[in-house]
Amino acid sequence: MPTILRVNGYQFYFYAEEGSEPPHIHVAKAGEDAKFWLSPARLAVNHGFRPHDLREIAGIIEENETLILEKWNEFFRP
Repeated sequence: MPTILRVNGYQFYFYAEEGSEPPHIHVAKAGEDAKFWLSPARLAVNHGFRPHDLREIAGIIEENETLILEKWNEFFRP
């Protein structure tokens, strides 16, 4: 489970067994977690985050999408 970013207490990471899915990122903070598809960032699954948290997370993903996609390709498509 490689962590890609830590921003504002959020941990952004991949699960190693999910490389067959389209590019996406998981995010966790304080027992809550979500999954976002990339290009563009859009919510796939939410477990506990409030709407304003999800907007903040989506913004962080959009700001760092190039890095996230680079790390995705390095990890899943070496």
